[in-house]
Amino acid sequence: MEVPVATAAQMAEVDRIMMDDHGVDVLQLMEVAGLAVAEAARALLGGNADRKRVLLLAGSGGNGGDALVAARHLLAWGARPEAMLSKPSADLPDITARQCRLARALGVPVTEPGGSRTATDYDLIVDGLLGFSGHGNPRGTIAELIRLANTNPAPVLAIDLPSGLDATTGDVGDPCIVADATVALVLPKQGFLAPAARAVCGVVTVATIGVPASVIERTGLSVDPALFSKRQTIPWNP
Repeated sequence: MEVPVATAAQMAEVDRIMMDDHGVDVLQLMEVAGLAVAEAARALLGGNADRKRVLLLAGSGGNGGDALVAARHLLAWGARPEAMLSKPSADLPDITARQCRLARALGVPVTEPGGSRTATDYDLIVDGLLGFSGHGNPRGTIAELIRLANTNPAPVLAIDLPSGLDATTGDVGDPCIVADATVALVLPKQGFLAPAARAVCGVVTVATIGVPASVIERTGLSVDPALFSKRQTIPWNP
């Protein structure tokens, strides 16, 4: 079954249609996306999250919120998740700040910028720093966290796309997450087709977050309505 690829503009339009035209709250999408990320993380941990140390790198946008949701699920599954923020929690947008508060309230340790940035003895690192709207070379704390992940021996799971990769062109920023696996949300991104992007995406799977084919088709893409009829996550190999 063919899986289309989407540009950043098409993904932004999917979000707009879901929220503005159909009234699906961004928090609803984030909760489903975070669960899909947690399930992808558990799969990379060999199917068992029990007592596994997972470091989740959370940016200020939607991917950061997804990472913090995933941290809650991993905690509930017996893992030992920790989160590192790219911005102070006081400066996060309302939605991401809410997910940060929830994660902390349930016992997930959250490190603010300026805290200890060492990362050792982790079983998995989850990249939730930048989303599909990112362009150019990452800078500041985000660049620091990307380098931290890339120099750590733990495998890396990227949420939607590796931070530093252009979703549309496939240009690889400096620095850019080098992921062992990527869980693309809704659809794989057009940039994944670029030869350089293949080296940083790792093994790509695609997870549905409840966006029907009718919404995707309004962006000009054609998708089989039964794409996810058997499972929430499917493999992707162009």
